[in-house]
Amino acid sequence: MTQTDATTAATSVQGPVLVTGGTGKTGRRVVARLRERGVETRAASRSGDTPFDWADPTTWGPALEGATAVYIVPLDTSPSPTVPFVEQAVASGVRRLVLLSARGVDVPGYFGPGHDVGGPHGEGERALRGSGVDWTILRPGWFAQNFSEGVFLDGVRDGELALPTGDGKAAFIDADDIAAVAVAALTEDGHAGEEYGLSGPRALGIADVLDEIAKATGKRAAYVPLDSSAFRAGLVADQGFTDEEAGLWTDALIPITTSREAPVLDGVRRALGREPRDFADFVRDAAERGAWG
Repeated sequence: MTQTDATTAATSVQGPVLVTGGTGKTGRRVVARLRERGVETRAASRSGDTPFDWADPTTWGPALEGATAVYIVPLDTSPSPTVPFVEQAVASGVRRLVLLSARGVDVPGYFGPGHDVGGPHGEGERALRGSGVDWTILRPGWFAQNFSEGVFLDGVRDGELALPTGDGKAAFIDADDIAAVAVAALTEDGHAGEEYGLSGPRALGIADVLDEIAKATGKRAAYVPLDSSAFRAGLVADQGFTDEEAGLWTDALIPITTSREAPVLDGVRRALGREPRDFADFVRDAAERGAWG
């Protein structure tokens, strides 16, 4: 499979394809790629073309009506609404499901000692496996786009990114690669029953990331290592986080701190027949679009 992310690739599912989270980081990219292929696509979200709200199950049925495949960007709460949603999707006639899960959900201690294996993502994965239809699970690590349109952007722009990640590293994955794998799984045969671990081709520390951005933009941001308690306190005092929210956010960084996100995974190559995009390529394209001003 050397061209499964190309618009000329053979398509076995013509749609309609429902994309939940259709305006988010991966969802909007999946929508764009599907429409480039001529696949009828519904961008579903609270503000999308197709109204959809995880907290309002009355919106699920109209969004699912007539859909043949669904890309699921789940709500990270327990109990997971993915479970009843999958049941309703199958009952409505959907024959193919692709779930955006997360790297490490099946690894004890991946997100620290206070987190159970699986969690909401694990609940969603089990729902897909037991659905009785074709399913594919995507397990990406940290997104490269968190530096250009996400949680790290302000720090990069302001010239100082303070995080409790020490010298840890991660093989950051380009969201465009996630979308390419999702579209292949939604529209082509050969991906049913696959679990794709998705990463970039090399591991970088936060200082390395900022070096790559500086090379492309000429603007250098400093990496300031913090201890986790100081970082957590700052979220509460400066950004209005609750203690619980600050704890969850701090724990989410543990896989970088421990370099559990560093190993390179083969999901992009297995799904698309090519290597994942390098972080430097992502930075070049983001800089050209003016991501960092």
